[in-house]
Amino acid sequence: MTMPETLPRRLVAEGLGTGWLLCAIVGSGIMAERLSGGNSGIALLCNSLATGAALIVVILTFGAVSGAHFNPVVTLADASQGGLPWREVAPYIASQMGGAFLGVVAAHAMFDLPLVQWSGHVRSGAPQLVSEAIATFGLLATIWGTSRRRPESVPFAVGLYITAAYWCTSSTSFANPAVTLARAFTDTFTGIRFSDTPAFIGGQLIGACAATVVFRWLVPARPDPVRRS
Repeated sequence: MTMPETLPRRLVAEGLGTGWLLCAIVGSGIMAERLSGGNSGIALLCNSLATGAALIVVILTFGAVSGAHFNPVVTLADASQGGLPWREVAPYIASQMGGAFLGVVAAHAMFDLPLVQWSGHVRSGAPQLVSEAIATFGLLATIWGTSRRRPESVPFAVGLYITAAYWCTSSTSFANPAVTLARAFTDTFTGIRFSDTPAFIGGQLIGACAATVVFRWLVPARPDPVRRS
């Protein structure tokens, strides 16, 4: 009989998974930029493939422990549908944020860069906000649709979706407030200027809320929640 996972174990899983994801995003961006010879298209292709692959791996690795949120809007959406107690939302988000920041630091350490940087990468304008709203709607739609009908396919669906969304959104689909804020601390290929993060996060919240409302009506049956202590 499988024992319920304790909250500390789930928080560690969320932190490790989010950190691993950011390490893959930022590290692959640095490597891609160095090897692409200035070709941004090739760099983005490498970055998107590495990110999608890493997402599949971390969801498969930690999903049975914490539910593999790795994303504050996923945590909020799950709590709004009764999948996670509201008292656990703040600890989950804190673990995700901390893990994301440490993932950026780890990527910098691997590539002999200053551990913390302020990004100067401008990502501003209304199209970016719209892109993040659409990207996050698609991410939550993917999660709700697959988890309620084919839960075993969630890791692959999410990884493939993010890989595709890199290319069909002008923002390259951050779709995650923890990822967004952490990437403000890297002045590399995947960075974002800190002053541009509020619009990204606002779009992400709008998209997540819209998808949760739509899929509560469209596919109402919930999967069994992750066992809690």
